[in-house]
Amino acid sequence: MISIKPRDKLPQVLALMIALQTLPPAFAEDAFFTGHIKYQFTNTYYSSDSLFASFDAENTTDHSADMRLIAKHKWLRWDAEMHYQMFGVYGDTFRVSRDLPVLLIPTNAVQFDDRRRLFDLTSVIDDGSQYVFGHRLDRASIGYSGDKLVVRAGRHIVSWGNGLVFTPMDVFNPFDPTAIDKDYKTGDDMLYGQWLVTGGDDLQAIVVPRRDINDGSVHSDQSSLAVKFHTVRGSRDFDLLAARHYDDTVFGGGTAVDWRGAVVRGDVTVTSGGGELTPAGVASISYAWTWWQRNVTGFVEYYYNGFGQRNGNYAIAALMQNEPLLARIARGELFNLGRNYLAASITVEATPLWLVTPVVFLNLDDGSALVQLVMNYDLKQDLRLLAGFTAPLGPNNTEFGGIATDSDGAGAYLGPGKALFAKLAFFF
Repeated sequence: MISIKPRDKLPQVLALMIALQTLPPAFAEDAFFTGHIKYQFTNTYYSSDSLFASFDAENTTDHSADMRLIAKHKWLRWDAEMHYQMFGVYGDTFRVSRDLPVLLIPTNAVQFDDRRRLFDLTSVIDDGSQYVFGHRLDRASIGYSGDKLVVRAGRHIVSWGNGLVFTPMDVFNPFDPTAIDKDYKTGDDMLYGQWLVTGGDDLQAIVVPRRDINDGSVHSDQSSLAVKFHTVRGSRDFDLLAARHYDDTVFGGGTAVDWRGAVVRGDVTVTSGGGELTPAGVASISYAWTWWQRNVTGFVEYYYNGFGQRNGNYAIAALMQNEPLLARIARGELFNLGRNYLAASITVEATPLWLVTPVVFLNLDDGSALVQLVMNYDLKQDLRLLAGFTAPLGPNNTEFGGIATDSDGAGAYLGPGKALFAKLAFFF
């Protein structure tokens, strides 16, 4: 069973939601059950001077599996939703990641941890040196939708901002920019409200209580309170954000505009914390067209990360001095070490069932890059295959080429390897 530790009290809203799942169909206007089973294989090759090679993991093989069972009920103006997730990871990358004192490069070894969340709905069933197997509730919420008021409480998600790859305005469990599967974000325990205004405008508010990982109690400087106003003026959308996130104050704004058949988007945020103002921003342009009788969509996006290293020195000893950056990496809010990035991608519909998407992530400060190719093929109506490769480009002492693990830069390097992956997903 999912463990609820003594520090957690099962909320009444969750207990009510579970009870609603057992109601007979006659009491529900709409009820359905769905889910998926996914399996991913990844083979990664690291250079001989990589830190992974020093752990006898120059050529790694990794397996991951994920099963998600989804139950939803809707009656009158109320609805309830529950996602049960069972996960497993086995492989060399997971083994090495446990031995590294600092791991700044995202890996395929995913671990779920509810220490910061209000409720502990995750349980590890079996845990070994090379694997982990467990289960969790990733969604458990109840909501109300009125004519003007929308409220949702429990574990669920909210996504804010206009970024396509980089999302400075979305600080609630954003996706890794290089993630190949973005079907589901990780849920958070929160209270969400939305007030709809005539004309298409709306005001949204979120409260996310969190616990201090040291004493397990809820603290205001570990929690989030955010308000976002969205308005539409003709063909233009505008957002204004004000938030208290952990111990920082965040203000931001964004827009999305149609321009000559393309869509121009952008967000800017300013974080006040530690006596400093730190800006961040993203701007992109996307367009769709027909090329050789094939449907094609593409975009170019620029990202500025004010928390990144100023001098381009990504050695671990230097990164240790950048506490704001490391804190956000540890919380899963940031995934990049530098300041200036460019992402470009196109998606080609080779056939109605086969999409080919090359992507380039470029660090404009050091010239290193990460090249990714993802092929999405619908084998059958309920069976999907994702396959492709990831290749880093750049010399040592660059973000994607490899960062030094010692002060003189003469030791092993930590960076992404050349990887082949295949992910099979069955939906039911």
